[in-house]
Amino acid sequence: MTTTRILQMGIDSEPDVVTVRQRARQIAGLLKLSVQDQVRVATAVSEVARCAYGRGSGGRAVFAVGGQPLQLQVSITADGAARPGLQVVQQDEAILTAQRLMDDCNIVAATPGALHVVMSKTLPASLVANPREVALIGAQLAGTPVQSTYSEIEQQNRELAQALAELRERQDDLLALTRELEDTNRGVVALYAEIEDKAERLRKADDMKSRFLSNTSHELRTPLSSIRALTQLLLDRMDGPLTPEQERQVGFISQAASDLSELVNDLLDLAKIEAGKVEVTLAPIRVGELFSALKGMLRPLTRDSSVELVFVEPAPVALVSDESKITQILRNFISNALKFTEQGKVVVELHDHRQGDSLTFAVTDSGIGISPENQQLIFEEFSQIEHPLQRRAKGTGLGLPLCRKLAALLGGEVSVRSAEGQGSTFYLRLPVNS
Repeated sequence: MTTTRILQMGIDSEPDVVTVRQRARQIAGLLKLSVQDQVRVATAVSEVARCAYGRGSGGRAVFAVGGQPLQLQVSITADGAARPGLQVVQQDEAILTAQRLMDDCNIVAATPGALHVVMSKTLPASLVANPREVALIGAQLAGTPVQSTYSEIEQQNRELAQALAELRERQDDLLALTRELEDTNRGVVALYAEIEDKAERLRKADDMKSRFLSNTSHELRTPLSSIRALTQLLLDRMDGPLTPEQERQVGFISQAASDLSELVNDLLDLAKIEAGKVEVTLAPIRVGELFSALKGMLRPLTRDSSVELVFVEPAPVALVSDESKITQILRNFISNALKFTEQGKVVVELHDHRQGDSLTFAVTDSGIGISPENQQLIFEEFSQIEHPLQRRAKGTGLGLPLCRKLAALLGGEVSVRSAEGQGSTFYLRLPVNS
């Protein structure tokens, strides 16, 4: 929209300054500005108009509507040197006041010989201000009388009293908010103290648990080793022959000792990891040789089984990691797969060998599978899924949690993809260089 003039006024006397203030407030009201904005516009215009009156030849104020978005534009100009009664600091203060109260205030000229200030205030978006509407505003303005100086002072006093009331109300709100924030801060500080106290207790409890597991595991290892050695001596007939019933009972003892020994070893490994005492030994690994070692190690588990254990020949890759920990993870995956697969096969293979930054070992079985809601549960310590086959293939519930922590130590992760009754695939993803 082009700029359309509403009113032009001369500023040649003190009463003119008062009149300019009144007209500024009236125009702002006719342009649907809020009461507060009306006061802001009137105050800014009167302050700059007083500076213009201080010039030798007086000044003039022009009110117009234009711009995009639509704005009330006020231009105040004066020529001639400042009167002796006008100090420069007063002029500067007036300009600063206008800049604070208006949306925009530009000083085109402010020298001893000229003063030109342009101010603007954005109007409501709902306002229609085409030339016809502006003409109607001008007509309304012409029909609005100018109040006397005394009335204007009364009006200013009312505005000041209203502003003071609003200020007191805001001050009360601010005080109430400050008190509320102080109460909240005290509550937050108390909560943080409580959280820190509980966190410290949890840390101590975790340390005690780790020490207990470590000490207990060490204490149990020696008698368990003795039990296993003695049962093996009996089974090897070193002290004479055994009856079939004796051999069966000694076999039960040997198996129970082996299961307990496995549990103790898992507990000790977990305790070491949580205590940060597990060292990672990095070295180049030949995946093909690692698969061959695993195949020989696990062959006894498939000797009398209807499940086939298949190792897919891996592509030659460069992997630097801790071979013993990778072997421990994969042995656990394969052992679980064989336990929970009644028939079919278990396939061990290497994936993602072409990506360069990481590779993935996968152990796939055709066993009982795992439902989606239990797929996170199996990685929690001492957690096992209810299933008839689970009761026959007893375990410690520590193998998979241990695998997850060992993988994290190597900078990798473990995961599972499975569906109930459709088998499972366990993944070990590792960086090529741990």
